[in-house]
Amino acid sequence: MSSENETPEGDAAGEPHEQLALIRETVRQAKVPRAKPRTWRGAALAKELPVARVVVNKGVLHLDQFFDYAVPEELDDVAQPGVRVRVRFGAGAHQVRDGRREGGRLIDGFLVERRAESDYKGALAALADVVSPEPVLSAELLGLARAVADRYAGSLADVLQLAVPPRSARAEGKASPEALPSPGAPEAGTWTRYERGAAFLTALARGAAPRAVWNALPGPHWAEELARAVGATLASGRGALVVVPDGRAASRVDEALTALLGPGRHALLTADAGPEKRYAQWLAVRRGSVRAVVGTRAAMFAPVRDLGLVAIWDDGDGSHSEPHAPQPHARDVLLLRAAHGRCAFLLGSTSCTVEAAQLVESGWAAPLVAGRDQVRLAAPLVRTVGDGELARDEAARAARLPSLAWQAVREGLKTGPVLVQVPRRGYVPRLACERCRTPARCRHCAGPLEAPEQGELRCGWCGKGAPDWHCVECGSTRLRAQIVGARRTAEELGRAFPAVPVRTSGRDHVLDTVPGRPALVVSTPGAEPVAEGGYAAALLLDGWAMLGRPDLRAGEEALRRWIDAASLVRGQGEGGTVVVVAEPTLRPVQALVRWDPVGHAQRELAERAELGFPPVSRMAAVSGPPEAVEAFLSGADLPGDAEILGPVPLPVVRPGGQRRPGDPPPGEHWSRALIRVPPGTGAALATSLKHARAARLSRGGGDPVRVRVDPPDIG
Repeated sequence: MSSENETPEGDAAGEPHEQLALIRETVRQAKVPRAKPRTWRGAALAKELPVARVVVNKGVLHLDQFFDYAVPEELDDVAQPGVRVRVRFGAGAHQVRDGRREGGRLIDGFLVERRAESDYKGALAALADVVSPEPVLSAELLGLARAVADRYAGSLADVLQLAVPPRSARAEGKASPEALPSPGAPEAGTWTRYERGAAFLTALARGAAPRAVWNALPGPHWAEELARAVGATLASGRGALVVVPDGRAASRVDEALTALLGPGRHALLTADAGPEKRYAQWLAVRRGSVRAVVGTRAAMFAPVRDLGLVAIWDDGDGSHSEPHAPQPHARDVLLLRAAHGRCAFLLGSTSCTVEAAQLVESGWAAPLVAGRDQVRLAAPLVRTVGDGELARDEAARAARLPSLAWQAVREGLKTGPVLVQVPRRGYVPRLACERCRTPARCRHCAGPLEAPEQGELRCGWCGKGAPDWHCVECGSTRLRAQIVGARRTAEELGRAFPAVPVRTSGRDHVLDTVPGRPALVVSTPGAEPVAEGGYAAALLLDGWAMLGRPDLRAGEEALRRWIDAASLVRGQGEGGTVVVVAEPTLRPVQALVRWDPVGHAQRELAERAELGFPPVSRMAAVSGPPEAVEAFLSGADLPGDAEILGPVPLPVVRPGGQRRPGDPPPGEHWSRALIRVPPGTGAALATSLKHARAARLSRGGGDPVRVRVDPPDIG
């Protein structure tokens, strides 16, 4: 029964109201006032080290510094270095009551240090709360994050967002398993195929810190070889970290580590695990329950204790480049960890990047390669088909495949699956004149003509049809596909081999493995599934399309994609054959035929040294609206030996079109300038760019300007 309408007993005499007033007055006159939630007004401070130094999660460059806060006595025990905290941020100097700054909004941060005094002479705000007593930010991880932020002209808060995963209270509440004792040193296994392979494992097992660039032999053994390197490091009582480009590679290394060391000795850190499980695994690493980690890009910051080895597989894969600010590359982060922690370093790939060749050229790392006899045993036979032969072949004119390719497919299907790599997905992304190969353009806007899903010819920019198209150069009315996608290729092959199953693997659906039975597997680069027992043959189509990209790394990237696919094919002794459709005289094609990616990278490095291009020089890209880029460059205090290339206009991204990381907003006209400095000036360049961005932000600069140090795409 409700009593809202009833008169409370004793109201007439007024005694309850007088008692409440007396209680309120007693509280006001107390010597220690009751603390107000989240401001701790009037609360006593910690008796020892009453100042907390905090990095706030506010990735703004002009606020990239530590801030001091007062530590209330009630938070003294839990407010330890490394914990997550909540603080008031943004209060003005006038918002001070009883010697304590108040106001501002609540934001998250990390407590990095307890101090006896503050460098700030004004009134301090108090810590609002300690989110969790779990210390998640060690001094080592903080130092690494600071080094990464300085290298990439970014803020410490942005790097910490990448380094420390979001909190899961349920995961924190569970105890991590007990750490297992160090295993024994593993046998060398297939490392004996390399000239210094066994010696490298021996050095890891005895606690040394060797640094090597490993050119892995083709075949399925690379994951097991990485696992043996990790096992040798664990045998010395130290930890190990392996970073791979994607979840499929992580699963292979995970299986190899479990088979070699048993369960419970390593953690798998990938996005597929989900936030709670991933955080639980991360906590097990931080607490020392496991000493080895294998994971994708975000694992580069994993807090492995007593780190003895950092390893990265296939450093040329674009997945190793972080898309979020300040956009660090996993290879460079691991190089910093190896240098700061004085631990071993291993960069492995079946191919070889120019950056890897530079590590060897400078003497920082030693080459870890196999002899030519081992290469000939493991690598397949590579045959070439040039554009001239392709144009003369009547069968190829109809189906884009020369006679040599058809022969390789027929022979391969007798013993196993055949892999077909195509540069693009979908139906005919670009068209050209069949006679002279002039690109087919729209007469209204000069955009590229397309025939999606084998439909009518239309413009890819304005969408207008072009039923009466003819070549402006030779007058021909016949078109050919510049790049035929995976689905169209699969249909052509399916009609040619009706009794053979055809499977596709690409962006929409990526296959992990395929059986060892005869089948045609059509895949885009990077999505090639692993075949049981290896592929009998492989076709690498439209090589000229990959080599013709207007980018400094076009040749290096094409060779890496080809070698990754060819490494899935059986060795030459088992009849494995690879046919590449590209001009045979080009350097990347010759490197594939000889299976010499190291030699190709060394020659690329020598040419870039002559031209002053990365990695010999350091470079940064500044992009934005033209007026904003000009204003930024004129206001930046760049090093005296800096050279500005550009600005040049960037391609306009049409609304609804596909965007890549770093592209301008759809429909906006942006320009980009490249800033190049010689070796030894990269740190000064990053510092000057960071200060210029911070000054612009503090003044409330209007138009956005993006700055990226070491851009992967130079053009």
